[in-house]
Amino acid sequence: EQDETSEIKREQNATNREKSEDRDGKWTNKERVLVFSSRGISFRTRHLMMDLRTMMPHSKADTKMDRKDKLFVVNEVCEIKNCNKCIFFEAKKKQDLYMWISNVPHGPSAKFLVQNVHTLAELKMTGNCLKGSRPLLSFDPKFDQEPHYALLKELFTQIFSTPRYHPKSQPFVDHVLTFTIADHRIWFRNYQIIEEDASLVEIGPRFVLNLIKIFQGSFGGPTLYENPHFQSPNMHRRMIRQATAARQKERQMVKQILKEKRSEEKEVLERDVTDEVFQTPAEPRDPEVQLQPPEPPRSKKKLRLTELKKKTQMKRKGVERCPYGRKTHY
Repeated sequence: EQDETSEIKREQNATNREKSEDRDGKWTNKERVLVFSSRGISFRTRHLMMDLRTMMPHSKADTKMDRKDKLFVVNEVCEIKNCNKCIFFEAKKKQDLYMWISNVPHGPSAKFLVQNVHTLAELKMTGNCLKGSRPLLSFDPKFDQEPHYALLKELFTQIFSTPRYHPKSQPFVDHVLTFTIADHRIWFRNYQIIEEDASLVEIGPRFVLNLIKIFQGSFGGPTLYENPHFQSPNMHRRMIRQATAARQKERQMVKQILKEKRSEEKEVLERDVTDEVFQTPAEPRDPEVQLQPPEPPRSKKKLRLTELKKKTQMKRKGVERCPYGRKTHY
């Protein structure tokens, strides 16, 4: 009985504390996240950055950082803006996008390659949520199995979770941010909670994070973890070019072989014995011996003249030979 009464008292004390906190509404978690980028980003990256800012009411913006500046300058910018967390988008070669998440100023920090970016304006999903509402964070069970994923989980929770009683936040929970691990990558999705049975509809944005390295300090320092499955985009493009070049080279070799075969002289085969199997010999005949010389060939004109002469003679005599072999008298 004493144990039951003590448990009831504890529950009452806890509920009283929550009620007092709700009445007071103190903003104790002063997390501020600086979201900005370097120069040279594409329009899709800019839209993604704006979507993250609207999704996180505790975020702050800043002007784009020059490419020549080193990454350690970001720590100073965060101190000026009074931010203790940072999301920095770094563009390279106008086609590769890298994302840094860091705990300023002491670290740790992580560098990702951002792939398959789809923004809110691009997706046009049916889901919707209140601007400034607090999200639920859903993590894959694999985040608790390995230490580097556990570190990333803590970083994500501190950056993406909206602090309670933040002045710009709304006291509602109507969407979920999911972090799923698949194919050695982290897949980010944003879903709306429609009803109490936890039916979800996607809102956006969506992107995939490919982990490169985890550093001990903020934007640098000793490397805590390096992803062995990571392949740089330069290497990936080089392998694609080599594969296409190998296919082209193979086609050229096939063409050359066909050309050489056509140009080669055909070999003369020896006489086959079976060729004369179906040839029957003719009957033997005695050779004819000509005793008189052959008559000289007459020309066509002479033949015609002789025929005309014969016809005229026959007319004079009054007898003309019928074409059917009969004689007719005139």
